Amino acid sequence: MSATISKILEALEDFYGPQEATWPTDPYHYLVWLHCGYPASDERCARGWQSLRRVIGVEPDRILAASLPQLTAALRPGGMVADLRAVRLQEVATVVGSEGGDLKRALSVPEAAARKLLKRFPGVADPGADRILLFAGIAPLAAAPSNCPHVIVRIRRGREAGNYAGTYREARQELERLPANVAARTRAYLLLKRHGQEFCKAAKPKCEACPVREECAFATGSPAEKN
Repeated sequence: MSATISKILEALEDFYGPQEATWPTDPYHYLVWLHCGYPASDERCARGWQSLRRVIGVEPDRILAASLPQLTAALRPGGMVADLRAVRLQEVATVVGSEGGDLKRALSVPEAAARKLLKRFPGVADPGADRILLFAGIAPLAAAPSNCPHVIVRIRRGREAGNYAGTYREARQELERLPANVAARTRAYLLLKRHGQEFCKAAKPKCEACPVREECAFATGSPAEKN
């Protein structure tokens, strides 16, 4: 039988230590950061972000004042398709400008309206909207890491759904069990993200060395009760 989510998170935190976000939590800055690296990773996005800040700046007026070749050059440290990412940054800056330049304030509306606004930005679907609203402290949503929603589903249920949308939905259902506050749910997001990177990989998970192996329904074959 799988342990409660709280016990699982305690075990993960004992193993990894407390985790902190390595990306900007301001909604606009996060959207810029997101397009600073490709293939997307925290390391590549951080390199592109640092270069962009140094060479051009990250505020909407700076991005829109720069030429596409200038933006492309500034983004190259973040990896591939820098020219496409430069276009995406201009799109982000344009939408933010149309919302008065303060995206966090523009998102302080009912959740459905906030999601609709966020989906105007390139590359943002429901998982990204969940992450942005949670880490900005706008709404304590049950966000699962978009690149590894399977982690909590495997631990609690044994097997993830047959498609990404189903797995993400099941991950959110599990995370809804946590207290509905930003601190609890950002902690869960960060610990599950770290575990997905280190052990619970989508392919070839390292179950034999997993720090929560004994509590994991995927490893033990004993899914948790759905209550």
